[in-house]
Amino acid sequence: MKQFACGDVVPGCDARFEAEDDAGILGQVATHATEDHGMTEIPDSLVQQVTERISALS
Repeated sequence: MKQFACGDVVPGCDARFEAEDDAGILGQVATHATEDHGMTEIPDSLVQQVTERISALS
């Protein structure tokens, strides 16, 4: 299992995500970015930041 905290990239956001793999996290984060942060496009630089901060669930 993997995990990601949005606050690691967007200060003040307390959303957290868990999935079996990076792709599952990225799908959830894309939906969150659109619905909660109003993003209409997800820049490659943001995807890279998220990917670098995905960790194994401890």
